[in-house]
Amino acid sequence: MSTVEVAPVAGGGAVAAGAARRGSVRPWLRLLRSELGLVFRRWRNRALLAVVVAIPVLLGIALRVAVPQGGGGGGGGLGAAFLTQVAGNGVFLAFLALTIMLTLVLPLVVAVVSGESLAGEANTGTLRYLLAVPAGRARLLSVKYTAVVIFALTACLLVAASALIVGAILFPIGPVTLLSGNTVPLAEGLLKLLFVVLYVAAAMAMLGAIGLAISSLTEHPIGAIAAIMILAVASEVCDNIPQFAAIGPYLPTHWWLSFDSLLRTPIDTTVLAHGLLSFGVYIVIFALVAWARFTTADITS
Repeated sequence: MSTVEVAPVAGGGAVAAGAARRGSVRPWLRLLRSELGLVFRRWRNRALLAVVVAIPVLLGIALRVAVPQGGGGGGGGLGAAFLTQVAGNGVFLAFLALTIMLTLVLPLVVAVVSGESLAGEANTGTLRYLLAVPAGRARLLSVKYTAVVIFALTACLLVAASALIVGAILFPIGPVTLLSGNTVPLAEGLLKLLFVVLYVAAAMAMLGAIGLAISSLTEHPIGAIAAIMILAVASEVCDNIPQFAAIGPYLPTHWWLSFDSLLRTPIDTTVLAHGLLSFGVYIVIFALVAWARFTTADITS
């Protein structure tokens, strides 16, 4: 008799646990859908996405005009290495566009979205109304950050897609010659491009965490956006000063361009692992800063 009674209790406990999980996940997803709708409907954010699509188009046209005149050579650095490859294969226009836009445009996109994620709500007086809904501050914070990451990933994918389309129209498309001199099939080259996009998106997710933490400290979104960009630019400048070489690996932007390891054979997994680890550490630290600030602050606006 006792055995018959225990089984329903255990089964009921499992059902209750599953129902509790569904009960917590569904409101979170509804809140995320609402947040994504707000983020992607803002005219400023749509304008930013239009810019990230337009820049590879302009870059491809400029290179197409320059190639017959001997453009695409000279110089050093990762951008110059990609530049010499574009004329022979349009796929490299995507790598070049990501490299160029990673220095300023993509960080600006992430700075705008993450900087106004909390500060913008506080500035317009809607943050306290959001917190009046029984969603919890930690849940709201996780939704805000997830929306920033999705927007950053969308921007990176649009850069690659726009550059690929323009590259296919203006330049030959075929097997991809890697930076190490090896040639791989087009399908493998496109797969490497996907991994590069994901790596760049991870770097932008790290910047988004920093932006979310800064946004939680102020009610002025313009100030938060400016602070994020100043931090990113200052990190890039310091990373290029020889006297600061000792702290270079610890700067947030140091590993951003390390995706070139994916375009060599063999792939330097150590460099990629260091980059991803750096992104992860920064995400954890600044997510905790944002959580500590947001969950204890007295929201008055």
